[in-house]
Amino acid sequence: MRLNEEIIIAGFGGQGILSMGQTLSYAAIKEEKETSWMPSYGPEMRGGTANCVVILSDTPVSSPIISEFDTAIVFNQPSLDKFENAVKPGGILLYEKSSIIRVPERTDITVLGIPVLEEAEKLKKKQTANMIMLGAYLELKPVIGPEAIIYALKKVLPERHHHLIPLNEQAIERGKELVRELTRKEARNGNAKESVYEYSAG
Repeated sequence: MRLNEEIIIAGFGGQGILSMGQTLSYAAIKEEKETSWMPSYGPEMRGGTANCVVILSDTPVSSPIISEFDTAIVFNQPSLDKFENAVKPGGILLYEKSSIIRVPERTDITVLGIPVLEEAEKLKKKQTANMIMLGAYLELKPVIGPEAIIYALKKVLPERHHHLIPLNEQAIERGKELVRELTRKEARNGNAKESVYEYSAG
């Protein structure tokens, strides 16, 4: 099946938004896919807004500048407000549950709210929140294999932080588990075909 996945990842600076996108792009390169990664910053990197557009494709990327996305991954309310309507019909919207006041309203896309910040605290490393979200995304859309992700982490993380790669692997797996748990829960409740899900920890 042909791959052409267009993703927007958005949140506050310091949440690992850009490194999450870099991880996907480096992993795509490892798998000999075509890719682009285009970051955008607010006035202040840490605490300001940040987003990046990632494209994964089997064919050369014509332009990284796009306005509609197959998947939006958002970590705060301003990003949700900005990009909810930019998701293509039939696409996916992932959001950080505890950071959102207004739940997404779209019914023509798959929407999942996942408490990645809460789960990162359980791992005793809040910086793993982006990897938990990456795992959730890859469970829904396995566009990149696990070996390529590990390769990418070695590229993205400074060498002095390579000892944290196993923890990041654990975070990615936890994100995948959260989506599987959510799917089972909705199936038990008879809502497996509903397009809006929200995962509650515990």
